[in-house]
Amino acid sequence: MTRIRILGPRLGTARTQVRPMPKQADPHYQSHEHKAWAAEVFKRAGGRCQAPGCPKFSPEHRMFADHIVERQDGGADLDPANGQLLCGAHHSAKTARARALRAGRG
Repeated sequence: MTRIRILGPRLGTARTQVRPMPKQADPHYQSHEHKAWAAEVFKRAGGRCQAPGCPKFSPEHRMFADHIVERQDGGADLDPANGQLLCGAHHSAKTARARALRAGRG
């Protein structure tokens, strides 16, 4: 019986790895004005997450000064009335919902 010899591939493998672009923060978030706005939101909330029923507070948990109406959706950049303090979990969930709505998946 004759053995069939299997040849290796004649073409090399293609490089399919895509390197993501490094994330760059919006310069607005590094401005003195934004930092003052965030400090005012933090102070007004007393360091506690403002999501209903959330018991988390700073410094035990990471907190985010969040725009209630996101800047991309026309919310005021530096109006303290457009700010709330959220823990990491609530901030991530709110941001994901807003992105889904913007993309038409909400």
